[in-house]
Amino acid sequence: MASFQGMKINPKKFHISQLKFYMVIIPISIFMTLPIIYILNQAFKPLDEIFRFPPTFIVRRPTLQNFRMILSLTSNTGIPMSRFLINTIIITVLTVVLSIFVTAMSAYAFSKKKFGAKEWLFRLNQAALMFVPAAVSIPRYLIIVKLGLNNNFLVHILPLITMPVGLFLVKQFVDQVPDSLIESARIDGAGEFLVMFKIVFPLIKPALATVGILCFQIVWGATEASNLYLVDDTLKSFAFYLSSLATLNTPAMAGVQAAASLIMFLPNLIIFIAMQSRVMNTMSHSGIK
Repeated sequence: MASFQGMKINPKKFHISQLKFYMVIIPISIFMTLPIIYILNQAFKPLDEIFRFPPTFIVRRPTLQNFRMILSLTSNTGIPMSRFLINTIIITVLTVVLSIFVTAMSAYAFSKKKFGAKEWLFRLNQAALMFVPAAVSIPRYLIIVKLGLNNNFLVHILPLITMPVGLFLVKQFVDQVPDSLIESARIDGAGEFLVMFKIVFPLIKPALATVGILCFQIVWGATEASNLYLVDDTLKSFAFYLSSLATLNTPAMAGVQAAASLIMFLPNLIIFIAMQSRVMNTMSHSGIK
């Protein structure tokens, strides 16, 4: 016991005892970052380097020509790329905000409220986790047509607001919020909305951040609405335009496709890096014990 005195399980500064962990973690980290490095370098390669054999991992003569070609191809359609990009920014922001709000409210209701068919509805949500998007594409199309959302900008947003996996995740976090804490707030005169926004939601920020990241990843790369429901090109998304470049499967378009892949990948990477601390936090770090 004496040998363990003064030692910390997770010291804030480097300790020689951590060296064995770094010997394992550093090689694994380098290996996992190789695909990211490859995507970054591939987007800036000229055509002769892209088709070079044996292939090179690091770009030798970086160029912005691939990104310039994306701009020029967009201008040839008569619709500026900024239009597609603005559409996607509006779609992504609205969908992520609404999805977090709807998911948090629903999770609070399922966890802390009592109402008829509560268990049945939550089991229905769990059953929805089994279906991949392709399996429900036809029913979704029929519902959207019946609602009159065909060729409507809202068709980008409304089908993606609800996330069964997000509701399941957030409910497990809300379950850990002590009922006594909520009852104390109600005794002090707090209403339901005040309880949710001032007590519950701040304590489940890691779960809400995870829902936001998952929703962003889905919305940012979504092309279903642009492909199936929209006729007006000015309403379509940036992801749809970039995915349409993949249909131009010619050697001259290889660099453009690499640049498009980087554009679609980079925001997901930035969002995850910016919010990873919240995602990795546990409920104990959120003040719930």
